[in-house]
Amino acid sequence: MIGLMHTTHHPTPDKEAIALLAPFERLGLERITLVSTPAQAQAAFASLTKATAWGFDTESKPTFKVGELSDGPHILQLATPEQAWVFQLHDLDCRAVAAELLAMPGIVKAGFGLADDRKRIIHKLGVVPVDVLELNTVFRERGYRKDMGVKGAVAVLFNQRFIKSKKASTSNWANPKLTEAQLIYAANDAYAAIRVYDALG
Repeated sequence: MIGLMHTTHHPTPDKEAIALLAPFERLGLERITLVSTPAQAQAAFASLTKATAWGFDTESKPTFKVGELSDGPHILQLATPEQAWVFQLHDLDCRAVAAELLAMPGIVKAGFGLADDRKRIIHKLGVVPVDVLELNTVFRERGYRKDMGVKGAVAVLFNQRFIKSKKASTSNWANPKLTEAQLIYAANDAYAAIRVYDALG
């Protein structure tokens, strides 16, 4: 007779508990590469394709009017545990390389809350991302009831607080010139995802 599976339910840390933790060390600008030209896209492709997994996220310019549809994503972020690349998707060559990377089998693309990103990528880049891993699903399988998100995951795995700038999150991601704050915000979402993926083993 097969024994019944006992699912253990783990609590997800709340905001108050997370606020008390030491900050998670984020990537600085020296480890973030902006990809906005064909040459930069080719260099990023060469580096990224040496990895077996990437942290993955996108950013879209926020919509504020009722009924306004986003034409995002405007930014694609991919990261290894050492470095992150922030692709600007207004350049057609960057967009083509980004599409090729996302459609590449055999490389895990790990992130949080990716259902919306996936829909937008299919619409904008014309590819279906392959080997995408929704990290919230992994946590649910391990007994965490609600979506973790990057903050909860970093708190549980590293006992640290992941800092997200509200100002950067709602900034204009379609801007041809991204600010340093935007680059740091975007890159670290993908970087935290690959660190979580590696820690989940």
